[in-house]
Amino acid sequence: MSFQAYIDNIKAKTGKSPADFKKLAEKKGFLKNGEFVKTVKATEITNWLKSEFELGHGHAMAIYAIFNGKTE
Repeated sequence: MSFQAYIDNIKAKTGKSPADFKKLAEKKGFLKNGEFVKTVKATEITNWLKSEFELGHGHAMAIYAIFNGKTE
């Protein structure tokens, strides 16, 4: 599956775009001004995405990758 397919599937499942997830991550304190808060671990973010949005591990990692600047 391509990276874009992961993003498309996430949007179809949750109704949220990568930008929406970034805003939510800022509200949760995982990001500040679009950058990771140094004390936050990847597992915290993926666990949040799995529990709150019922994403699988691969899909949660795709959102995490977007937070790291991946675009394709």
